[in-house]
Amino acid sequence: MRGTGRGLFLCLLILVSCKSQYMVKGSSDVDDLEGRMLTLKVYAGGEMQAIDSTRVVHGRFSFGGGMDSTMLGGVFLGDLSLRPIVLEEGEVKLCIGETQQTATGTPLNDTLSGFIQRRTQLDARMAELPHLQAQMIMNGTDYEEVICELDKQSRQIVAENNRLITHFIKNNYNNVLGPGIFMIITSGLPYPVFTPLIEELITNAPPYFLGHPYVREYIREAKRINP
Repeated sequence: MRGTGRGLFLCLLILVSCKSQYMVKGSSDVDDLEGRMLTLKVYAGGEMQAIDSTRVVHGRFSFGGGMDSTMLGGVFLGDLSLRPIVLEEGEVKLCIGETQQTATGTPLNDTLSGFIQRRTQLDARMAELPHLQAQMIMNGTDYEEVICELDKQSRQIVAENNRLITHFIKNNYNNVLGPGIFMIITSGLPYPVFTPLIEELITNAPPYFLGHPYVREYIREAKRINP
């Protein structure tokens, strides 16, 4: 019996040691975050569930633990999402600033950071349009011409954004970034719906992507609402 117990202990030790380990080393210069509790969440059971939490002390914080597989999660302050992050083998350097958040140091996080940076640039261009409108009016440009030009630039930015999303998800169909970004861009919709962009993404998508719990449920609900 004693030998059996030792054998079971060794088996459990082996199982634990085979788990991948993630480590997130964070820093922040945001005064409002000092002393606040941050939560690390992942999508499970149809919702975002907390798996770890930490307090920001002197601008530093960290998350760490074991995982059965690579996952896309997010760092939250209460219900506010601060930054999506990939939990994968290795150490992630997470920086949360007033105007920019970065997560780098592992392959998928580096890929995700590049995507977020490009989207941030597009958002900045869209946010600049009202200033352009005011400038054109002050310069004496005809109002109808101003509206036409702004509409043209707005549609161009939206088209670039859609191409960026489509290209990124298709390139990452077979890892957590594909379904993860799909979840992020559709979670803001009032209800599941098939837009041209979404239809393009799910058409001929591989089993890994279509089998993700969120993607599968989204498609099911969209078909039910829009038979």
